[in-house]
Amino acid sequence: MRFVFLCLALLLPTLARAEPITLKAADGVAVFGEVWAAPDRPNGRKPPVIIAFHQAGSNHAEYAPIAPKLVAAGFTVLAIDQRAGGDLFGGHNKTVATLGRSADYGAALPDLEAALAWGRQTAAGAPVITIGSSYSAALVFLLAAKHPGELAAILAFSPGEYLGGSDTVHQAARQLQIPVLVDSAASSGEIAAAKSILAAVPAAGKLQIVPRAGVHGAATLRTDQDPAGAAENWQGVLAFLAPFAAS
Repeated sequence: MRFVFLCLALLLPTLARAEPITLKAADGVAVFGEVWAAPDRPNGRKPPVIIAFHQAGSNHAEYAPIAPKLVAAGFTVLAIDQRAGGDLFGGHNKTVATLGRSADYGAALPDLEAALAWGRQTAAGAPVITIGSSYSAALVFLLAAKHPGELAAILAFSPGEYLGGSDTVHQAARQLQIPVLVDSAASSGEIAAAKSILAAVPAAGKLQIVPRAGVHGAATLRTDQDPAGAAENWQGVLAFLAPFAAS
């Protein structure tokens, strides 16, 4: 069954289209993004939701070629423009443009919280999972620690201690009781940083992908950015996600 799930998610075309969305963070900042919606299940239950966050200098377009594959695997996907970002990957960070400046990494946590609130409402009891990329791969550990029981799992691409201090992310990781996947570029430094943070997580269901080829952040799942390694990284990611798609 898991083999069939992987094949369908990797190979089947999808008609998912991105729809714009505007959220409001707790401090009043407008947070812009896009949603790729999966269909409801035959029994009327909502599909699980993935909330996806980009890397530094980036925006929701980082996930434009990634989200349709996640929809094909059975997930609704929300990707937002955090207030710390820019115009990489051919996209435009509307949150930064509206705010008038790019903020510090840590200041983006309320944006992630707004996405989590949307995800929980949309999932209506189905699992909510988060994907972080680079600095947001650090922030998702803080998000999960601050909101225990609200996330079903974390996927962190190129996590590190990017938020000030030498132990901020590790402290949050020590509080988690949910499955965690870490992935990284194929560099010894990134692999070691991801391994160290994952080791701090006390929960079962931990997985580290150590790629033979890979690039920084969630872009490692994009064939245009990681032609040699994207397929291998996708196999690990979809295997990790399979139980949540089936739940």
